[in-house]
Amino acid sequence: MEPIIDKLIKLNDEWTEAGLQKQVTDPSSKYAGGVMDESTGIPRANHLGTPAVMAAWAASLVNPASRYYHHAGLLHALEQASDFMLRRQHADGTISLGSTNFNSPPDTAFVVGGVTQIYRLLERAEWPDALPAMANIKEFLTRTIPALLTGGCHTPNHRWVITAALAQLYEIFAQPELLHRAEEWLAEGIDITEDGEWTERSNGIYNAVSDISLYHTARAFGRPELLEYVRRNLRMMAYLIHPDGEVVTDYSGRQDLGQTFDLSNYFLVCRLMAVHDADPLFAAMADYAASFISRYKEGVNNHPMVGVLLFPSNLENVERDQLPQRYVKWLNFGHPMEEHLNRVQQVGHHMQIQHSSMHLAFGAPVVRIRELDDSVTMMAKAPSFFSLRHGKARLLGVKLATSFSPGVVSFDKLSADSSGVYTFHSVLEKGYNGPIPKELLAELAPDTKMSPWYLLPHHRRPFTHAQQFAITAEITQEQHAWRIRVHADEREDVFAQLTFIFGIEGQLTGSGIVPISEGRCFFQEGTLHYSAGQDAIEISSGAFEHRLPELREVPYPGGCQYAHVNLLSPFDHTFTIRLL
Repeated sequence: MEPIIDKLIKLNDEWTEAGLQKQVTDPSSKYAGGVMDESTGIPRANHLGTPAVMAAWAASLVNPASRYYHHAGLLHALEQASDFMLRRQHADGTISLGSTNFNSPPDTAFVVGGVTQIYRLLERAEWPDALPAMANIKEFLTRTIPALLTGGCHTPNHRWVITAALAQLYEIFAQPELLHRAEEWLAEGIDITEDGEWTERSNGIYNAVSDISLYHTARAFGRPELLEYVRRNLRMMAYLIHPDGEVVTDYSGRQDLGQTFDLSNYFLVCRLMAVHDADPLFAAMADYAASFISRYKEGVNNHPMVGVLLFPSNLENVERDQLPQRYVKWLNFGHPMEEHLNRVQQVGHHMQIQHSSMHLAFGAPVVRIRELDDSVTMMAKAPSFFSLRHGKARLLGVKLATSFSPGVVSFDKLSADSSGVYTFHSVLEKGYNGPIPKELLAELAPDTKMSPWYLLPHHRRPFTHAQQFAITAEITQEQHAWRIRVHADEREDVFAQLTFIFGIEGQLTGSGIVPISEGRCFFQEGTLHYSAGQDAIEISSGAFEHRLPELREVPYPGGCQYAHVNLLSPFDHTFTIRLL
């Protein structure tokens, strides 16, 4: 037996026991049978709640290697949990996420994507004692079908989650309507670049969601061509891993932005694809991802133990490649992002979409550079344009903010030349809105005594006095150092602030550092020194050309240290980051 299987069995037994301790056993409670959520104390029917615990329980019950194999008490707990799911299911067949998204088809699809696997796992076991729980689970799934045949979504990945749910329901119920609805979603086309980046650019969460969803869609519907999109993303992800196993989240378009994630949620899809393709890189990624699985944190739709049991395979027969540790990787430099953005106005949605985002940064260029324990990311269309890991010393980001268009500059363009200079460029534009033409106002029949601002057709105002402000950042790699030059055009007196963002775990020192508040300081002059463990970064030199402690519309999330360099346009300032 593979070592990872032994590890998963042990962990799954631990998850099983932990879930039992959190189950509501009071029969008078409306939450009876549910498993309490750690953060709220309220049992939920969502994919991270009670169904995820049910997956661990089912895997333990049918696995002869588990200490809970055919355990009567655990089977009773599973039956009670399945009762809870039926009671928490709404009349329209949906469940609610709990934190938001009530009567939600996509959140129901997340649950269905895993509960179908629980049902098939129990069915395959041919264990008569499990029939009552199976009946409840099948009833739950049956009730979801109308919602998934008619329901919509919010985000890009929701389409593939719904499609995967339809595909796995089709395996059980064989209703042609399920296939037809899935084909309606698939007809929209797959939202991934040639280099493997999904719309949401979410390396920490939603890449893996889309990957595992399309894997099951391809498998259940016999659509192997869909696996090519999974391959693209996994191959890209091999270059988006820091030396300590943390994945790059510096430019995410979702809630994992700047948060810490490892590769563990890619374990199952890497394993399945490694076996399907006999691919040594995917096999190595599966091994590496497995090394980070230490506690239960996956949703029911991506449950590692259920996946291993339901789709058994021998990964030991697949050769292993070394994961890349020395590279310069350019991503999305060939993607026609500008062409696509130029067509936005033709679509007719006027940049409005309910409960979601346009994700206009999709396909923006990214450069990843890795040299063993040194890891660098450069990215356009992101709050930070440069980040660096030097061993344990973490420069989490470098961002530039201005008062011209108040807020952080998200550089539009990133280019690279043959001499190794990486250039970021943006032209900020801001103007003013003239009076609405009288003939358009006549359509409104306004009250001459009062004109509500929100009833006016602001999009018809002429644009006047357009102003521009051009900013460039140039980055050059030197021996054991990086040089960052930021410069602006000749416009005078635009307040700017360049910020170095460091991990909270390190020590920040320097004679030119002046505290502003907890975790924030000015870097006014001289050299700044940041160290963590035996690793250190030295940055020179600071500046203090104005006194503002912060600029408008610039957030400073907790858990970081911020060193601000105040610049006043026109500026041309060079920083040197030395790796010590």
